[in-house]
Amino acid sequence: MASTIKLKQDLITRAKSLGFDICQITPAKLPLEIGEKLEQSVELKRHATMEWMETTLERRKSPTAMWDEACTAIMLGMNYGPDSNPLQTLEQKSKATVSVYARNRDYHDIIKGKLKTLAGWLASKTNEDVKVFVDTAPLMEKPLAKQAGLGWQGKHTNLVSREFGSWLFLGSILTKAELPADEAETDHCGSCQSCLDICPTNAFPAPYQLDAGRCISYLTIEHDGAIPLEFREPMGNRIYGCDDCLAVCPWNKYAQETSEIKLKAREDLLAPDLKELAQLDDASFRTKFPGSPIKRIGRNKFLRNVMIAIGNSQDQSLKAFALHNSKDQSPIVRGASIWALSKLEGESAFADIRAKELASETDETVVEEWNRHA
Repeated sequence: MASTIKLKQDLITRAKSLGFDICQITPAKLPLEIGEKLEQSVELKRHATMEWMETTLERRKSPTAMWDEACTAIMLGMNYGPDSNPLQTLEQKSKATVSVYARNRDYHDIIKGKLKTLAGWLASKTNEDVKVFVDTAPLMEKPLAKQAGLGWQGKHTNLVSREFGSWLFLGSILTKAELPADEAETDHCGSCQSCLDICPTNAFPAPYQLDAGRCISYLTIEHDGAIPLEFREPMGNRIYGCDDCLAVCPWNKYAQETSEIKLKAREDLLAPDLKELAQLDDASFRTKFPGSPIKRIGRNKFLRNVMIAIGNSQDQSLKAFALHNSKDQSPIVRGASIWALSKLEGESAFADIRAKELASETDETVVEEWNRHA
């Protein structure tokens, strides 16, 4: 036992030297009810179009279902706390709001490299196999993080930390080695439901339950087609993700700004001008977002989101960009631009534009968009 305690202490020291803010340990097993709750959520179709949630369900229920030889889960957190309240930009209608986690480098790349280094060190000390995970494998990291004591899953289903508030990226190392476990964290939400009340689209059917199909993060990132009409105005100027339920959490009073330079916000992504974003073609989009999680959704989905924000802006100077993008090569960009025009133009002016542009439109979904606002 003494040797494993020393190994754990050395592991934590090394993890912090690599830039992790917290490192704690739990057995690589989850209670059956965790998997049952996930299964119920999938049965209710609350994963929307994320079919991988269904296809990986059985492996996702427990770490040992994915790797039956796993004994220990090493759960690591990296603070990505912002230096200001991310809700402030929501009132700047001609600007865009980008989720805190996407304002610089892709955290997957940052964390995975550090995890591999730490896992390699651990393997050399234990001679046991290891596997690393950063939010891309069928592993329920948030329940494991709670079980390891990093925090608890709040009523918004995200992890909340007494030390870091809402702002922790998670990484995991599974190993065949056995290490002393930490105590699980308890729920400290109490009667608070600020995260539920602030949601612009009512994405929480009940505390601790999320309907992804109504979530702005899902809609702006995962959803491939046109944004459903009922969610366009609630999106406001949120063009990539949504931090409302995270930012409003009272536990953020203990949060602190990230010390990882690659996670500090780029100045040009704190409150970017919608007019500049609306002019991005494929090449300029890739140039603007190298190494960014934003790059992964592609220019067309990104411009779709920007055009929805322009429609919500009430800024008449942005009409020209909506008109220009109503002729874009991408149907989803054209559709969102048409909606933006319908919000910014007067009824007569929009009717004139519609009559002119509709004659040459061949995509049925875009035709439907024109006709919807006739």
